[in-house]
Amino acid sequence: QAQLVESGGGLVQAGGSLRLSCVVSGVTFSRYAMNWYRQAPGKQREWVAQVTSGGATNYADSVKGRFTISRDNGKNTVYLQMNSLKPEDTAVYYCNAGLITTPIYSWGQGTQVTVSS
Repeated sequence: QAQLVESGGGLVQAGGSLRLSCVVSGVTFSRYAMNWYRQAPGKQREWVAQVTSGGATNYADSVKGRFTISRDNGKNTVYLQMNSLKPEDTAVYYCNAGLITTPIYSWGQGTQVTVSS
């Protein structure tokens, strides 16, 4: 049974930084592409970034140049370094595995990121 546990969120001023972590258990982590998503109040969940099993990365245009996704297969963990945060980055952030449009596992609890102006 896969389990996804996100952490690292918080309240930060615009222009600040946060580093999110997602620990994955119950799966062969290294086999899968890992993705970060976010859901703002009243909006649908949207894809933010992906790191493939081979380490290639892809980003949504809205975060390109500000966010960096990475993974540590030895720790079954995927990270999201978020710099130059904007109020519009405020959302609950989630991780999941697989294709961008077809996440494999049940969603975790997410981690709240709030950016004040």
